[in-house]
Amino acid sequence: MMVGMLVAFSVAPLGSGESVSDAVADAVRIVRASGLPNRTSAMFTEIEGEWDEVMDVVRRATDAVVAHGHRVSLVLKADIRPGHSGEIDGKVARLEERLAD
Repeated sequence: MMVGMLVAFSVAPLGSGESVSDAVADAVRIVRASGLPNRTSAMFTEIEGEWDEVMDVVRRATDAVVAHGHRVSLVLKADIRPGHSGEIDGKVARLEERLAD
C-alpha cells in the first residue's frame, strides 16, 4: 500500500561555526531537485510524497549536510495520511478559510 505523507524537517551541521546557510542550501537544493512538492521557511523544509521517496530525499539532504561538519542535527515531523495528497497546500488553505470566517 502506498502511504502518502507530509514531512517537515530541519537539518544542520553541528560544530561548523555560527552560520549554517551553505549547508542548508545544499540540503534544499536536493529537496527542490527531487520534483516533489516542497516549501522552505525560515526554520523548516516541508516535502510531500510517498514514504520511500520522501525519506530518500530527507536521507540525501542529510548526507549533503554531513560534508559541512563532524555531526548533524536532524529534526523531523511527519503527517502520515494514506490516500491523501496535495496537503502541503490543502492544510494551509483550510486554515486560511477558517481565519477568513
